[in-house]
Amino acid sequence: MTLSAVREGGRVMEFPGDGAAARPRLGRTPSTTHADLSHLALRMFMERGFDATTVDDIAREAGIGRRTFFRYFPSKNDVPWGDFDALLARMRAHLAALPDDLPLMEQLRRSILEFNRFPESEWEYHRRRMDLLLHVPTLLAHSTLRYASWRHVVAEHVARRLDLPVDDLIPQTMAWICLGVCLAAYEQWLVDPDADLLDLLDEAIRLIDERIDSDVVRAHRSSHA
Repeated sequence: MTLSAVREGGRVMEFPGDGAAARPRLGRTPSTTHADLSHLALRMFMERGFDATTVDDIAREAGIGRRTFFRYFPSKNDVPWGDFDALLARMRAHLAALPDDLPLMEQLRRSILEFNRFPESEWEYHRRRMDLLLHVPTLLAHSTLRYASWRHVVAEHVARRLDLPVDDLIPQTMAWICLGVCLAAYEQWLVDPDADLLDLLDEAIRLIDERIDSDVVRAHRSSHA
């Protein structure tokens, strides 16, 4: 395995590749999954830069047509997110399946860790994916839409547990706090190649969960007194 490097926004990022073997050839069996296209595009973004890589470039390298590309991703900006909607659906289902007698923050902690659990073969892809999402200016505005979808899943669950509207201050605050904690853990993970992402997320969530649970319950009782 070799390392490819590209300068993106003044920062040099390395990405694992296999030289010519890592690049699909024209006429090969087309890539037809989110994972195939996402992995291929990530390698190209690392080699050429995100802004310099076009949808046509990705489709050509994958051996598919432009129309086929858009069956899997609405835009180039969605590619680093992979099959994000499926991950959100799994997170929603995981939260719904947890026993109601678990403290609220424990439910969120377990589901957030599960949401961020990836097989070892995905670790480097995921690290480079998050490096792009958190640091490439072109992607930052689009990322706010994805973060809003993630926060909605959290707020939805908190609202159900506390019998509140999903747009109430408490569910929305909880959702923003959880997102902030996750982003802080991701930033730490990206600068330390030896760090374990799940350990960082777990530690960050545990820093706030006891205080959050007691304060949320108290605020909820006060608002219904």
